[in-house]
Amino acid sequence: MEVLLLQDIQGIGKKNDLLIVGDGYALNFLLPQSKAMIATPTVRRRFAEHIRRRALEAEQERKATAATVQAAAGKEIVLTKKVTKTGKLYAAITKKHIAEALKAQHSLGVKESSIKITEPIKTTGSFDVAVKIGQNAEKLTVTVKAEK
Repeated sequence: MEVLLLQDIQGIGKKNDLLIVGDGYALNFLLPQSKAMIATPTVRRRFAEHIRRRALEAEQERKATAATVQAAAGKEIVLTKKVTKTGKLYAAITKKHIAEALKAQHSLGVKESSIKITEPIKTTGSFDVAVKIGQNAEKLTVTVKAEK
C-alpha cells in the first residue's frame, strides 16, 4: 500500500515521504495512529509541493552521505587505550569510539549505525572497518596503540 507519512518515523521515513509499506503495517499501525494517509490522487495533488520538496531534500541527503563516505575512504584513525600486560584492551573499541574519533581526527560526522565492525576490537594493532551509508561503502583503518 502506498502512503504519505504525516510525521517522521524512525527506520521508516520522514514527513511527506511517499512510501510503499505492507498492508498490515499501514492498516494496523500507521493509519489508526494518524501517522500516514493513503496516497490517493487527491492526496497527491493536495500535498504535491510538500512531496516535491521532500524528494529534493532526500536527494541532497543522499549526495551529502555519499560525499561523507568518499571522504572516509582510506582514512586512518589512531586510538590510544589502556592495555593489560598481555596486550589486550581493558575495554573493547566500539562503534561509538570510532564515530567520535572520525569526528575528532578527520571532522567527519558519521553515525554509529553506519559503521560496520566484523568483530569486536579487543587488542592492539590495525583493523579494517567499513563505513556504509545507503549503497555506498568504504573501508578505513583503525589503529589501536597502547597507552604509556
